[in-house]
Amino acid sequence: MPKELSETREKKERAILVGIEAKQAEDGWSIESSLEELYNLSITAGADVVGRFSQKLNRPSSTYYLGKGKLQELLELKETTGYDTAIFNDELAPRQQRNLEETLLVKVIDRTALILDIFSKRARTKEGKLQVELAQHQYLLPRLAGQWSHLERLGGGIGTRGPGESQLETDRRLIKSRISHLKKEIDSVRKHRDLYRQQRKRSNIPIVALVGYTNAGKSTLINALCQANVAAENRLFSTLDPVTRKLRLPDGRNVLITDTVGFIHKLPPLIVAAFHATLEELTEADILLNIVDITSPDAANQSQTVEKILIDLELYKKPRLTVINKMDKVVGSVSEVQEIVQDMPVDTESAVAISAGKKWNLDLLLEKIAGLI
Repeated sequence: MPKELSETREKKERAILVGIEAKQAEDGWSIESSLEELYNLSITAGADVVGRFSQKLNRPSSTYYLGKGKLQELLELKETTGYDTAIFNDELAPRQQRNLEETLLVKVIDRTALILDIFSKRARTKEGKLQVELAQHQYLLPRLAGQWSHLERLGGGIGTRGPGESQLETDRRLIKSRISHLKKEIDSVRKHRDLYRQQRKRSNIPIVALVGYTNAGKSTLINALCQANVAAENRLFSTLDPVTRKLRLPDGRNVLITDTVGFIHKLPPLIVAAFHATLEELTEADILLNIVDITSPDAANQSQTVEKILIDLELYKKPRLTVINKMDKVVGSVSEVQEIVQDMPVDTESAVAISAGKKWNLDLLLEKIAGLI
């Protein structure tokens, strides 16, 4: 009689997405668009999304994120959807996460944890892995109490006599020590990168940095311009680590073109801080190319998000060229494209419309870059 085969593949988590619809959204994003992005993040992380759930509130409840009535509705949805993971569209306070897990009896993660999970899968270089690990430890530290809520403090008796530390206190000390070690390693990487930047300055080669929303086509563009062989996929955060290549302009001059991590709506400050060494590449750039995915239904909101992050990073005064990408996928008239662009915080007169994938209009883009330099 043949033996039964056992499933060796990791079972996908059945996730429900939960968000708050603010009565007056300050950032212009609708709850539908925001949850759609959370859906794409969840799929990228490997979840099987079985439902979406939202509530209109002025602000999230400090206790449960949702109101108690809606929380009960969410609990009842377990019967019909069978979800075993709840993914929330904002960063949860440790208290909120603990209360939600005790009520829903499922794994509860927030937007920050979800993005960190994706980053941990995408990081390839030593620098990228260090930055992700630092952000993960900084995120975990204030949440340790919840991790050990099912354990009692160590008491007396055989084998427990000693310093009297609980497991929680031991873990706190270990994580703080690890954070300190990671910061030193990243600081060493930053110094090395700074030396490399000084060498580039002495060579007097202008630096052009690509910025933009995640999945806007930055890696595809650097591949098209420089034959760079950078991993370019139709998924969020396919590139985390900075990539720099040399590019020859039509007038014979050379420039260095750099691709860095993409931005996203509600990008956690924790991640911005951890990736400071990488984002320093943008501060050294002479020109920023702002890559916009014209096919996204939220292109205008995405552009607003990028603009806000550039302001936060104090990069908004740098010379900038807007590059409207993926024109080969546009279905509609020129006037419809112009209408979308009008809602963006960009200089529409100097913008260049291209297709990085099809290599359309790259000659004009290179001429514009040469003109700015």
